[in-house]
Formats: sequence, structure tokens, C-alpha cells
Amino acid sequence: MSITLTESAASQVARQLQKRGSGLGLRLGVKKSGCTGFAYVVDYADQAAESDEVFEQHGVKVVINKEELPYLDGITVDFRREGISEAFKFDNPNIKAMCGCGESFAV
Repeated sequence: MSITLTESAASQVARQLQKRGSGLGLRLGVKKSGCTGFAYVVDYADQAAESDEVFEQHGVKVVINKEELPYLDGITVDFRREGISEAFKFDNPNIKAMCGCGESFAV
């Protein structure tokens, strides 16, 4: 299993954790949603459970529930600024289709 966190994404996570004053890392997951099946869930993890897998890159941890790993294996998480907007972006090799608005995907 592999998860890639770019330096830009790692820097953003580190900045946000510092602002929060606490946290283990980034929690990444999926939930059933949208017109094609799944949507990403991004939050900050304060701890890891036995049911979690923890990856570390650029000094930042990414926490993923083991049941959701098949949907996220091989994903690259980036953080991009485009004009006045900024957001995490996902390059997921498991995606077979995306909805028109880009909010959900199918695997």
C-alpha cells in the first residue's frame, strides 16, 4: 500500500496542526456520496486506532482506516493554490469515473 503526500500538502497539514495546537496528522478517507459513488473525507487526526494505517512523509502523518485503503492505494495528495482558491487535490489511480462537478468518483 502506498500513499504519497507532496511537500506542499505536508507543509499545509503542518501549518494547520500548528494553528490547532494539537493533532497527530491528516485523516484521509472516503464515504458513499454523490452521483458516482464516493467522496473524499479530509480531517485532522488526533490519534490513530488499531483499525488505522499510518503513513509518514515529509515529517507529516496520514491516517487511513484500513477498510478504506483499497480505495486510496496509490493516491497522491497535493495542496494547490490557483488564483484566490486553495485546496487539497487528489490523484487517485483507482478512479474509473468522476461526476461532472468533480465532487464524487467511482472505483
